[in-house]
Amino acid sequence: MIKRNEFNSKPIKRLYTVNESAVYLGRTPWAIRHLVWLGVLPSVQIGRRIQIDVQDLDTLIERCKIAEI
Repeated sequence: MIKRNEFNSKPIKRLYTVNESAVYLGRTPWAIRHLVWLGVLPSVQIGRRIQIDVQDLDTLIERCKIAEI
């Protein structure tokens, strides 16, 4: 099932480039690459291009949340 934007019929983008992922997380592209190289952030590699699934970015955010007392 393809998710669609509520304002138009275009599919919502699922794979982000390293640069787009960096903007999404508020980090640098090198920080994203480092997370991929360490195996902390899964990636999709098609040819030489590395892309990040937005669901994996959201999972990383949830895993890194700290509940304050």
